[in-house]
Amino acid sequence: MTDTPLRLLLADDHPVVRAGLRAVLETEDGIEVVAESATAEDAVTRAAHGDIDVVLMDLQFGKGMNGAEATAAITARPGAPRVLIVTTYDTDADILPAIEAGATGYLLKDAPPEDLAAAVRTAAAGRVTLAPTVADRLMNRLRAPGTALTRRETEVLALVAEGLSNQAIGSRLHLTEGTVKSHLARVYAKLGVDSRTAAVAAATELGLIRR
Repeated sequence: MTDTPLRLLLADDHPVVRAGLRAVLETEDGIEVVAESATAEDAVTRAAHGDIDVVLMDLQFGKGMNGAEATAAITARPGAPRVLIVTTYDTDADILPAIEAGATGYLLKDAPPEDLAAAVRTAAAGRVTLAPTVADRLMNRLRAPGTALTRRETEVLALVAEGLSNQAIGSRLHLTEGTVKSHLARVYAKLGVDSRTAAVAAATELGLIRR
């Protein structure tokens, strides 16, 4: 066992959240916060310096890159630090892109301090830590894959929830309008609904998208 502390980067656009995370983690032996980033882009740049073991990454920043995109950029590099998502969001629309992007763990901001420290150490060792509600959601997807929406279907439905037309959704996601309609048809079938409003309501109820 080495005496070298685990070196952390805190990536969150809220200074109060970063201060809270720092306050919790710096009371732990063997953990050192060496940097903070207020944007996802800065987190990607800072994580590449080679002196970070674990990045604690929020999912939603202001404008620009989000946490899942930053996670993918960070983990794509050789010898990259581990990324532990620490967020308030626990819908499929948030969890799946983050896990697919290469996150080693997914924790919610209301986790007890001891769970946060344990998750950091687990992530540094390359093992997965999932908040209980997140683990439940992933297990439910595996048990009932027929009702699970794909990442693209989730993206389309989230934009429907924002009030975008099929044409606008296609433009945003670089899809044809016909492809958008096909995705929505599959969404309707999976959710057992026959309208955009009903699909949004059902997906929100199931926690598949965030309103």
